[in-house]
Amino acid sequence: MRDERVAAPRRYRALRCAVGEYGPLGFHATWAYLAATAVPAPDLRRDTAAQLRALALLETSRAARIEEIAVFAARRRVEKAAGVRVPRSDDPLAPPWRPRWPGGAGPSRLGLVAAVADRRAAFLAVPRPDPSMDPRGRLADLHGRLDACAAAYLGALGQVDDPDAPGDVVADIRRHLTPGFAPLNVALLPWLRFATLLEYAAQAGAGPHPR
Repeated sequence: MRDERVAAPRRYRALRCAVGEYGPLGFHATWAYLAATAVPAPDLRRDTAAQLRALALLETSRAARIEEIAVFAARRRVEKAAGVRVPRSDDPLAPPWRPRWPGGAGPSRLGLVAAVADRRAAFLAVPRPDPSMDPRGRLADLHGRLDACAAAYLGALGQVDDPDAPGDVVADIRRHLTPGFAPLNVALLPWLRFATLLEYAAQAGAGPHPR
């Protein structure tokens, strides 16, 4: 990626591979975040300077994440010694994975808006569950609520009046999921990933640091 003797398309592919190895928002959302915050002219495929800026952003975030993991591991050793076998459910560093951009003074609001816009387009492109799986229309309502939250977030450029609204949608999606493999889970898990990203972005936009 840093080798100036390499053609821009190969460096572009190397950057894509780096995002494949570390994508704190998920691959596509992370790529959209970087593409927005690296300010390429005209695009990342041909702008090697922007590719390097994107790589620096990614590496800074990854270094912060590695440090967080070390802190979390040290804290868990102390907690386990004290008999606390399960991490706190509100611990942002504990599994399961949640979209979050570690490092710096906070995530870029512009980057998060780009990430949400990218994932909203993917969300709207996927067919809804078969009506036979939704006889009472609850999933259709849930789909509409999630898209309304996304539209409000994008319309406000990340500074929404109700940053908790996506969290309510996340909770309702989880209520429809069932343990193990189920046909409905196949449809709802992508919704959950999008809703969780939107929840994080909305909460970050309500904080003091996003740009």
